[in-house]
Amino acid sequence: MKQLSWKTRRRLSLVALLVWLPLYVVLAVNVVEMFDRPGILWELLIFVVLGFLWMIPLRFVFLGVGKPDPDAPHDGDDAK
Repeated sequence: MKQLSWKTRRRLSLVALLVWLPLYVVLAVNVVEMFDRPGILWELLIFVVLGFLWMIPLRFVFLGVGKPDPDAPHDGDDAK
């Protein structure tokens, strides 16, 4: 499997945060509301777990996105 480029991962992470995450939040709230309202601690636990689950399928997209582009040309900063 070919690894995604830094630029592609950066664009996909933006789409994930702007499109996927809001949809996931609406879906998670609707799923929890389908059942009788649990106690406050159970509800908190459910939302904390769901808050981490959205990242699992997208973790490969976010790897290294906050770092500088490794493929960008360097302007000699490393040379002394």
